[in-house]
Amino acid sequence: MAASRARSIATDGLANRLRFLALTNGRPFWDLVQRSRPVRSRVNASLIDHAIREMPPRPEPLSTMADYTSWASLTDRTYSGRHLPPVPVAEGKRPTPESAGGLFARGESMIPCPRSTVLFAYFAQWFTDGFLRGDTNVPRDPRKNSSNHHIDLNQVYGLHEAATAALRTFDGGLLKSQLLNGGEFPPYLCENGKIKPEFAPLSVIRFDQLSDAQRDTLFATGSDRGNGQIGFTMLTVLFLREHNRVARLLAREHPRWDDERLFQTARNILIVLLIKLVVEEYINHITPYHFRFTLDPRLQARLERAPWHRQNWASVEFNLVYRWHSLIPSHLSVGGRDLPMAETFFGSALIPGPGLGRLFEDASCQRAGRIGLFNTDPVLREIDVASIADSRALDLAPYNSYREHCRFPRVRAFEQISGDRRVSGALRELYRDVDDVDLYVGLFAEEPGSPAAILPPLLTKIIAIDAFSQALTNPLLAPRIFNAATFSPQGVRVIAATRTLSDVLRRNTPEDPAPRLVSMSRRPRP
Repeated sequence: MAASRARSIATDGLANRLRFLALTNGRPFWDLVQRSRPVRSRVNASLIDHAIREMPPRPEPLSTMADYTSWASLTDRTYSGRHLPPVPVAEGKRPTPESAGGLFARGESMIPCPRSTVLFAYFAQWFTDGFLRGDTNVPRDPRKNSSNHHIDLNQVYGLHEAATAALRTFDGGLLKSQLLNGGEFPPYLCENGKIKPEFAPLSVIRFDQLSDAQRDTLFATGSDRGNGQIGFTMLTVLFLREHNRVARLLAREHPRWDDERLFQTARNILIVLLIKLVVEEYINHITPYHFRFTLDPRLQARLERAPWHRQNWASVEFNLVYRWHSLIPSHLSVGGRDLPMAETFFGSALIPGPGLGRLFEDASCQRAGRIGLFNTDPVLREIDVASIADSRALDLAPYNSYREHCRFPRVRAFEQISGDRRVSGALRELYRDVDDVDLYVGLFAEEPGSPAAILPPLLTKIIAIDAFSQALTNPLLAPRIFNAATFSPQGVRVIAATRTLSDVLRRNTPEDPAPRLVSMSRRPRP
């Protein structure tokens, strides 16, 4: 059956249509706006503020603790926030999670993303896994989380002080490391298949299926997922190198500083550096707009009085919108080798040989998959099934309710979700009515509003609301803190000189000095 592009942004409401058209057209105007620094700064703050205000601000009246408000539900962040009250659905009105999960399965070939590379997929998982963390207990409680709700680079530094201490040298502000093939890497986590006593405070994913020899190739990292997949490990290694590079720079410039001040200042710099990359490379890649968002000290002075400028609290919906498994190809290019995705799990041993620079270039030259239905590798199918089951356990409101909450018109037909007849037909077969469609399914069934967009409208809006409001409330960005007293003059210069992951990689690959293509967006090789 032939696919069609029947869905248009006309179904997204007049205000949303006008905003989208204004930001994706008239490039000469937007180029002119961005030439004036004061004008750009005002427009930058205004667009971000407007994007976040598309949903009522925190604090949310409810969390996953209960269906009513209490002091505990307003303060206990071990439960996830939620944007809408629970909506119980009668048994049998919707397909089983297993049946609905089948909507995500990839066929014989991957549908490619029009603009993204595998590096975008790697960064999205690595960045979001720092603060979108489910319950780690057994059995798992879908209401609970193990997050501190901050963008704080716990992928490198750990979630708690004991883990941080296990990773530090306590000499010169450095993190523990080792040299392999001329490059700096974290130390090995295990010896003879057992976790080394010095790393006992670290949390790790269960690796019962690995041999002792395989366990001895795993790195000691701040995240329990640090060795879970090669892309996650690559980014953790890169930021460990940048921390130690910055700490050594500070030690040279401030010989009287002790280890603690060197470490904490380098950590401050790295956290803000990550937030800057999120805003200036990652979010700008996601949006199809001609205006490019920026992070600068003046931004916070304009935004800190906004009603949404509250304590971070990740929502269960924010967690669901980031299940971008369809981005990952079934085979990955790793050091010139074509490996099945499953062979890149616990793949730390794959990195030192080709080197960090080569692996980042491989990820930058390989196309990611398109985010949507019918495009997830079967290896990851059970995650989609579990995501639907969790949303049912939490009685999340259906897709149409979230469209309305985010100031979109409710859809009245399956074709208004997607003009692809395969998608709309499959939805019609599984759901009795368009109002029954699960949030998780609808988020990924919805068709992007234009060929330039890589994400559907509702998913984009939830991400913009939560991502900006989570990133820009970081205490290190407060006007009285975002200065040289916190970061040192050298740290301020490091932050100012960093716009992309390529900037970070080029100054941290001494074993691979050749220029490398590093990009979340598709580009020709140099």
